Parts: sequence; C-alpha cells; structure tokens
Amino acid sequence: MTGSIMRVLLALFIAIAPFSAHALSNDDLAPLAGDDFDAKSAAIDKLIANADAPSVAVLTALSDGSLVATDNGHVYIQSDDGNKDPLTGKTVEAPDAQQITLSNTLRTKVAGALSGLQLASADTAKRRDAIAALLKNPDASMKPLIDRARAIEKDPELKKRLDTLWAMTALHDPDAGKRLEAAQLVAARHDLDMYELLRPIVAKKADGSFNEPDESVRNAAQEGLYALDSIQRRSEIFGTIFAGLSLGSVLLLAALGLAITYGLIGVINMAHGEFLMIGAYATYVVQNLVQHYAPAAFNWYPLFAVPASFVAAALVGIVLERLVLKHLYGRPLETLLTTFGVSLILIQATRTLFGAQNVQVTNPSWMSGGVSVMQNLILPYNRLTILAFSLAVVAIAWGVLTRTRLGLFVRAVTQNRRMAACVGVKTARVDSYAFAFGAGIAGLGGCALSQIGNVGPDLGQSYIIDSFMAVVLGGVGQLAGTVIGGFGLGLVSKTVEPFWGAVLAKIAVLVLIVLFIQKRPQGMFALKGRSAEA
Repeated sequence: MTGSIMRVLLALFIAIAPFSAHALSNDDLAPLAGDDFDAKSAAIDKLIANADAPSVAVLTALSDGSLVATDNGHVYIQSDDGNKDPLTGKTVEAPDAQQITLSNTLRTKVAGALSGLQLASADTAKRRDAIAALLKNPDASMKPLIDRARAIEKDPELKKRLDTLWAMTALHDPDAGKRLEAAQLVAARHDLDMYELLRPIVAKKADGSFNEPDESVRNAAQEGLYALDSIQRRSEIFGTIFAGLSLGSVLLLAALGLAITYGLIGVINMAHGEFLMIGAYATYVVQNLVQHYAPAAFNWYPLFAVPASFVAAALVGIVLERLVLKHLYGRPLETLLTTFGVSLILIQATRTLFGAQNVQVTNPSWMSGGVSVMQNLILPYNRLTILAFSLAVVAIAWGVLTRTRLGLFVRAVTQNRRMAACVGVKTARVDSYAFAFGAGIAGLGGCALSQIGNVGPDLGQSYIIDSFMAVVLGGVGQLAGTVIGGFGLGLVSKTVEPFWGAVLAKIAVLVLIVLFIQKRPQGMFALKGRSAEA
C-alpha cells in the first residue's frame, strides 16, 4: 500500500472515529509508548481484536511510523494537519511527542494485522493476497480476524485456504476440540513449512510431560509429521537422482570424446580436460562478441557458442595429434607424460591470454531460474538444458559413428587397425579426424560447463580423472558404456556424498571401480570383433 493511500485511509478512519463504537481508551494505547515488549504486544493484540476504525488507524500509523507519544503516555497520530487523537479525531498540541518504535517482531505482527484486515475486503484478489501473506507468517493474535473472515467467505478456494490459516492459529486454542480440528487441517495440508508448527505439539517438557495434554491432538500431529517425513524423503531421493543425472551429464560430455580417442588410438591423453577449458573460453569469447556487436541477440548467444566451442577444441585437437601424438603411438608412458606437459602449456597459454582469474559467463534469460516439481525441490533450467544437450550430443555422436563413412572407418580401425589398413583405409587420417571429433565433443562439454560453473584455466583438471573412470567402467571404445558409466558415476557419487562428503565419496567410487575392473577388465561392454594385435 502506498504512502498516499495510507494517508487517505488514515484520514478516513480518524474522520469517522467519533461516530464508531469502540472499546479503546487511553489506558489501552498507553503501553504502546512504553518499553515493555509484552505490554506492547498485548496492546497490539487488543487493537487487532477490536478491528474498528480507531484501532485500524493506530495500526496503520504504527506501520508507517506516524504514531507518536508524549512523556505522559498520550498517543497521537501525526498528519499534515498536526497531531490527532485517534480516539476523538481532534487535533491537539503535543510539541514533545516522540515517534513510537517497534521491534522487528512487533513490526511483523502489525504488518500481519493490516494484511488480516484485508480478509474482509470485497476484492477477491486482495483477500487472496492477504491470506497468502498470513500463511507465510501465521500469528495466533490474528485469529479473531480470521474467524470473522471464515464466517463470511463465499469463494470455495479461499474458504479452504482460510480453514488452513485458521488451523495454524488455533493449534494452541484452549478448546481441545478446536486444537484437534486445527492439527488435522494442518496435517492434511502436507506442507513442509508446517513441520515446525506440528513438532512442538508432540514434544515433551523438561519434566517428561507432553506440551499437548490431549492424546488425540498429539496423535493427529504425529500422523501429520509422519506424512511430512515421507514427503521430505521422496523430495531428497528425487533431488539426489537429479543431482546425479546432472553430474553424469557433465561427465558424459567430458568422457564421450575421450572414449572415441582412447578406444581408437589407445592414447592416455592427459590434456583432454583442456579441451573442455578451450570450449568454455570459446563460449566466453562468443558471449562478449555478441554482447558488443549484437546485444539484442544476447539471449541466443549459446546457439553461436556451440559450433564455436566445437571448432576451437577440434582445431587444437588436430594440431596436437598431427604435431605430437602421431609420433608417439605405441609408447603409452611417453604419451602420458607428453600430454601432461601439453596440458600445462595450454593452461599457461590460457592464463597469458585471459588472465589467471575466472571469467564470467552469464546465463541467457531462458536458462535462468528453475521449475518447482516437489516441495523444497527446484530443478534449475540450466541443469535441465545441459542434461538435454548431453543426450543430444550422444545422439549426434552415435549417428556419426554408425551412419557415416567416417564412423565406419573409425569402427574398423578400432576393432582391427592392421586389417583396416590392408583394405585401403588411411588409418593415419582416420586417427586425425577421430581425434579432432573427440576433442570437439569435449569442447561442447566446456560450452555446457560454462553455464553452471566458473570458467578458469584449471577448469579441465576437475574432470579428467572422472572422465577416464567413466570410460574404463563402461568399456573402452563403447559409446553405450560411456553413457552408462558417466551417469552411473554421477548417481553413485551424489548418493554417497551426503553420508561421507565429497572427498570420501570420490575415494569410495574409485575403490568400487578398481574392484569392478578386477572382476571384469573389459568394462561393462566388451569391444566386439577380433583384434590382430591380440
């Protein structure tokens, strides 16, 4: 409510005050000028219970800070015409009047009371907003206003919400029957925010007795708590599953390209994580270019960043393969050390170009926010987008590997390099193309990662080990195995983390993978075909 509207209502209430029937007196208002919290709270409760014109005028003045008091305890309302007595509406001289201040608790109570006064409004929207405000902060002192509103409310939806609101304020009513009805209504709401309202009912005092003497009320509250616990567990389980799938989608994007290059060439590429970093920085560059040259299209910059991140990572990948890796095939230890050195070079080059600090990549508006699917569970749009994006990348990779001539050559070289060379396949060229394709997919992973985390030179280091674990677990060179391995690692990690923490969860996952590989060295999906090198 704006200040001007408040002043109009205030003037109206004061004007009609002399003609209104009320039970207020100076003795009722005097505690507002004192420092006793309990006395002030009781005075405000009296105003709420009266709900007549003078009471509303005083509550309104308390809310906007225009209520003042003199040293002898007389309370007045400041206005443009001077200080007015809320009981008579007359303007008086009170030069020594000082503003009455409230604690946050009492201020909240006054705000709730003013919302409660809207429960009797003729405007349905105002009544709905008032109920919503009171549901967020129920106060037993509002019960008289809520009782009146329940008696006259005709809208079925608002009537149902008023019943819940009434129940939240009637849990400590002297009448055991009303407390039982209130406990049943609160429990039937199945709202996790109601947990703290029901829990004290079943709690015990220091002497061992229950806070609630009536057993039927306690039983109703306990049943409600059991239902809320069940809702909470389902929410936590679903949240853990989604967190696992979200982490799995990131691991999948990081591991997918590695599965192709590792399965084809057998190179342990420790620089693979830097392809993610290159894709993320390519996204950052595209974002800045679009923001500078086409700000109207900023919301769609990820559509331009996807091909840019793929191309940037693929170009670096093909250069690395042609200049370095092709001379090291068949020497795994030297390849491991060399690619580790290359990763350090790429990290330092990035620090030189962009600085050592993280850079900011902003989500477009359609990836900001989230969707609420359960109580206390919101699924972020950026995570949902990345999950869908990772599945789309898997589908594209599968199509390339199973429906194109390049994919046929890659599968042939992976299964039997010598035989493929004998039938005319240029294996060196296939190696370059496949390595570039795998690096480009990692670049797409970096593009996705830029939307959910920090973009810095060390970005890829966080995912390289997990990527190798996903590839080895699923089966070297197997696309389906990489998908299951990535999502499986994500789900297991997020399931274990709440109990043991992130570090111990990674150790546990590593131990499980080692034990699994001991029993099944080829991974979940063995590579089909006969290898001439075997």
